[in-house]
Parts: sequence; C-alpha cells; structure tokens
Amino acid sequence: MAKLVYTPLNEIPTIVQELRSTFHSGLTKSLSYRKEQLKGLHNFVAENESRIREAAYLDLHKPPQELIVAETGALKQECVDAIKNLDRWAAPRKVNAGLINKLNKFHVRKEPVGTVLIIGAWNYAMNLLLAPAVGAIAAGNTILLKPSEVASHTAALMTELLPKYLDQRSYRIVNGAAEETTLLLEHKFDHIFYTGSGNIGKIIMGAAAKQLTPVTLELGGKSPAFVAKDANISVVARRLAGNKYFNCGQTCIAPDYLIVERGVEQELIKEMKAHLQEFYGASAQTSDSYARIVNRNHFHRLKKMLDNTKGTIVIGGDLQEDDLYIAPTVVSDVQPGDALMDDEIFGPILPIIVMDSMKAGIDYVNSRDQPLALYIFSEKDSVINEILDNTRSGSAVVNDLLLQFSATSLPFGGTGPSGIGNYHGEKSFLAFSHERSTIIKNLGMESANNLRYPVRFFFCSRSSCCTVYSPVALTR
Repeated sequence: MAKLVYTPLNEIPTIVQELRSTFHSGLTKSLSYRKEQLKGLHNFVAENESRIREAAYLDLHKPPQELIVAETGALKQECVDAIKNLDRWAAPRKVNAGLINKLNKFHVRKEPVGTVLIIGAWNYAMNLLLAPAVGAIAAGNTILLKPSEVASHTAALMTELLPKYLDQRSYRIVNGAAEETTLLLEHKFDHIFYTGSGNIGKIIMGAAAKQLTPVTLELGGKSPAFVAKDANISVVARRLAGNKYFNCGQTCIAPDYLIVERGVEQELIKEMKAHLQEFYGASAQTSDSYARIVNRNHFHRLKKMLDNTKGTIVIGGDLQEDDLYIAPTVVSDVQPGDALMDDEIFGPILPIIVMDSMKAGIDYVNSRDQPLALYIFSEKDSVINEILDNTRSGSAVVNDLLLQFSATSLPFGGTGPSGIGNYHGEKSFLAFSHERSTIIKNLGMESANNLRYPVRFFFCSRSSCCTVYSPVALTR
C-alpha cells in the first residue's frame, strides 16, 4: 500500500487557479460531460473494491460487510441515482407568473456555483469525501478534494487511483493536515463542504466568512436514543447492539447515550449482553466483524472518559492499546453531569441515563445542543409524537438506528451546532447549485407597461381636480 504524501504548499495556489480556469472555460457545463465523470467515479469503486477493502482494513480494521453497506455500496448507488436523474434535476423549473405577468416566462435555472472545496472525514473516509462530490459533479462544478489524513491508507489510494477515472482538469486532490488545510482556506471557493467535528467546523466557517463563501457543515453532537417502557426490549437491545458498535462506534449518527424509562433498564442490559455475544462471540476482539479505534489519540480520549465516569461498567470495558481495541461497552447509573456526558463520545461506549418519564428525558435533551440524530423506541404513537413534537434534531428515526444515512431520498444534515445544510440524492445536487431566478419577456406590447412608468400630474386651480398624463401620451 502506497504511503500518503502531502501536497507541497507551493503547489496549492496553482491547483486552485487551474480548477477555477477550467470552470470558466465551460468544460463542466454539459450534462453529457457530467454523466461521464459520474460513470468514472462509479467505476473507480467497482473496479477497485479489493484495494479499497485493504485500505479500510489498514485504517480502521473495517469489516468488509460494513464497508459495503456504508461506503462502497452506498457510493455506487449515489452515482447510479445521479446519472439516472440528472436530466430531471438540471432541467429549468417553470414557475407560475401570476395574472399580472401572464405574458412573461418565469423559470428557475439550476446552475453550478463554481469551484468548490470538499473536506472529508476519517471514519468513513471514502463515502464522506466522494458522496458530496457526486452532487458537486452532477451540478457541474470543478472540485478540490481534501481527504482526511487520519485515514492515510484510504487517502493514498484515492490519490493514486482517482486521476485514472476523473478528468484532472476539473477534479483534483490536495493532501495534508492543518497547515495545508489552513492554506486552502485562504483561497476563494464558491462553496465549502466540510464533514467533521464542531470545533473544526467553527474554524472552517470563520475562514469562509472572510470570503463570504457559503458552507455546508456536517458535524455531530450527542445523539440520544429514548427507550420507553412499552417497547419490545429484546428487539430494542438487538438493534442497539447491531448499530451502536458499527465501525466501533465511530459514526456521527450513532446513539451517543440512552434515555431509558425507569423499570426496564436491567432487562435492557441483560438483552444487550446476549445480543452482543450473538454478533461478536465471546470476545469482539477475535471477531472479524468488529473494527478498531482509528489511532492512539482517540484511544486515549475514550480511555479517559471511562476512567473518569462515575457510572458502572456493566458490559465490556476491556481496552488493549497495542491493538487499538475497546470492547463494546455499556455504562449504567450515569448521571446527567457525568464525564461521559460532556462531549460526543464517538466510540464504542454507551451510557444509560434512567429517567422517571419520557418528559424528563425531553427536558434533558432540550437543555443541550440540538443533536445530529434522535432515536425513539416505543410502540405508542402518543409517546412517539410527544418526543418528536417537543425536540429538535437533524434527523429522527423511530424503532431503528442509522437508517437515515442510507435513505438517499431524504435530506441528511444537522441543525444548529450539529450542522448547516444537507445532502444526499437530489439534495446533494442542490447543495452545489445556484437556483437562478429568470424572467423572459418580449419587446412587444409596450403600452401595457405604462402603469409601471413615472407619470406627470398637471393641477388646475381647484385642488380637487387634476389631469394625469403618461410619458407615452406626452410624446404623441
């Protein structure tokens, strides 16, 4: 596997300018060109799945089935959907002109915004970089791609292979860390799309504001899962066990903590133990279906959380630094002010907060920043609606987890501190498009415009009497 090489700083300004020149040349405007590039992106994935699998394993010990579900399969489907629907997405949209403009033609043109910057994340290093790129390509933009250097093997592979599938006049990669990214942000882009932490999101938004550049920020936060006592606890536990620990818990929409209605917490813990053994065997460390923490920095961050919690570790808790392994872990008796509740966990640790009612849980969630996702487990419409009607989140799923990311017909994004803007499917196309309001009028029937033009008033000696002349009438 090739080693990741950072882009020399002195090359970055030239790359940006070349992409801008390509956009102004009009190369990316035609729909046929866009479709060919989307086919190339699809083929990059389809023809290199074994190498992609190897890179993802080296970065995160990622299981093949997780890679297919969350990255390669999802990315190929995004490409197929974009190619299939591009003619419809890009077509001008007619607008009702109203009676006063009956003779005029109103429509909205979907136009590319220009040269865009997409900054990816390490946890799904390919999908979170290239899925937004599908929308940007479909919309007709030139693109500078900045992969996460943390997932270095995947970044190196994309740098090696993508130039064989995408036109390098229109789509380029810059590799690097903070220094290279800081230099990139000094340049003017027409849109910046960033996926990652809220702290870095603030830096991205601050740099974009200096250029008046619009942004899409896909961030995160502490996403709660409500478990009502009327729910089927065995099914809830199985779905939690099968989704919370997907990618070793390193998923922005993973449930960050549980709000469990008092009386069912012990049954939930018992059932989760059983289902975790069903999925991973006696030890997840020996399972081919369990990933690893991405690096030592994140390992120590998570270890510190476990060291400082006042809760009780009731499942897991095993850590092995040399293997970057943290077992699927559940912590009970967690209080709202616990160390596990300070920041997004982003790992295989699941705190349980027991509440006397769902109303108390709603109040707690509303006392915090709006999360990227919110989950509800209940079979009562009254409970479900009470939570949905009285909380805010980027997305919500009832009686399951993570499904919103794969549902490309739904917009995916956060709200407030969990993100700005959304994407997936047609929303990705629109995220990188300018909707240009357009009115087309002919040069005939000029007299119909008289009411729009200035008029001249001539007053007689009686204050109540006047004659109005239009400029057209005065010239006759």
